[in-house]
Amino acid sequence: MSLLVVGALHRDVVVQAPRLPHLGETLRGQDVTYQFGGKGGNQAVAAARAGAKVSFAGRIGNDAAGQFMRKQLVEAGVEISQLQQGDGASGMSVAIVTENGDYGAVIVSAENHAFDISEFEIPAECRLVVLQNEMAPDLLPVCAAAARKHGAKIIWNAAPAERLETHDMSLIDTLIVNRVEAADILGRGAIGPDPTEALQDLAERAPMAEIILTLGSDGVAFCAPCGSCEILPAHAVEVISTHGAGDVFIGTFAADRLRGASLSKAVMSAQTAAAAHISQRR
Repeated sequence: MSLLVVGALHRDVVVQAPRLPHLGETLRGQDVTYQFGGKGGNQAVAAARAGAKVSFAGRIGNDAAGQFMRKQLVEAGVEISQLQQGDGASGMSVAIVTENGDYGAVIVSAENHAFDISEFEIPAECRLVVLQNEMAPDLLPVCAAAARKHGAKIIWNAAPAERLETHDMSLIDTLIVNRVEAADILGRGAIGPDPTEALQDLAERAPMAEIILTLGSDGVAFCAPCGSCEILPAHAVEVISTHGAGDVFIGTFAADRLRGASLSKAVMSAQTAAAAHISQRR
């Protein structure tokens, strides 16, 4: 059995700064690193590191950044026969990580949005497909239809939470969002410390799906279809940077579900992996 991640690749420029700058402000930072990124790429690597057999479908440009990202996938043990290459620039992002470990980011999709869905297929032994919202907006229904034909289930990380259609919610088996994305989907200003109502409202929009709502320092809330809300507190760790923690959570969760772990055990494993990630210097 294997899982397929379909998603974006970004060459990340990660800047350390005391806080996010105000509009029109130039702020002096402390450090900069250049990292492998993109939600799809990060989730594929995390799943492979968690022991899953992983394939990746996406697109890079004809540049050094693209070759760097190809190499990172291969070195992580990810199968890349469906990694396309275009003539333009590879995707990139700029992330600012603050002193308390929070971050904000801007992505430029570039060749990611040129992914040719006509060349896409579900591997024969694939049982799980992981998707996000950084690719073309018509990707979910096409991938979901292909997955259903092969008996594979869909995990959807609806991030960024934009261009969501009501019909999309009926196509998925697991929805994973953070509190910002949940607020966007539900049309709210924010999700408070008690996530029960938000989780129930998300479940109403996707009644046949597992719902997972990650809450950062407030832990994680989740429910099975027609099930009650469960909440796990966050691990007590020193926070170095939360950048990429959500992708580690999703990749680890997918790997555990592929192995047959229950929803609650997979969530616990994913939360532990994400906690270890945010406490590491990179």
